[in-house]
Amino acid sequence: MEENKNVLLCGVGGQGTILASRLIALAAMEKGMEARGAETIGMSQRGGSVVSHVRTGRNIHSPLIPHGKADVIIGFEPAEAVRCLPYLKKGGCMVVCPSAIKPVTAALSDSGYDGSQAMEYLKAVVQKLSVVDGQAICGACGSPKVLNVALLGAAVASGLTGVSLEEMEAAIRKRVPEKFKEMNLKALRLGAEAQKQGSM
Repeated sequence: MEENKNVLLCGVGGQGTILASRLIALAAMEKGMEARGAETIGMSQRGGSVVSHVRTGRNIHSPLIPHGKADVIIGFEPAEAVRCLPYLKKGGCMVVCPSAIKPVTAALSDSGYDGSQAMEYLKAVVQKLSVVDGQAICGACGSPKVLNVALLGAAVASGLTGVSLEEMEAAIRKRVPEKFKEMNLKALRLGAEAQKQGSM
């Protein structure tokens, strides 16, 4: 019997956080598991925070992940990953893209935010940290829009999401439009390879 899994995805508007969360839920449901999810979205069209909760398994009563209960956190952006760190359970894994996206507040104040301090902090405090060069994978796939699936591949490769790489591939084939399928499948595989090579 599959055990319950909690995956938290965090990023900023426009990064594909919500599609990634729905792919996890679809892959879980296709194998007969329950899936519940919820999003908290702040100014998503303007670079605001987006946090998606996905819970899969059996007898899930709430769509929201309590603090300290996330098996995996997928951080699309370093500062957002730091902000959501309280959700990570002991022994949980964090997958993060080190490329910074200036939030609206930093852009308005012209602060020098580049994500490096956030990454140093994560490296110091997260035991199972996978740093995935999302920009390199997007470059290899020919589109900046596959970052979400690349990070998904790394998260699935951690073995803590409750779904396999093959099950995630099947969800992508079912959910992603035909013309983008191969690009996304390539990003998924490259993300999984990056997780195996880049776990810290």
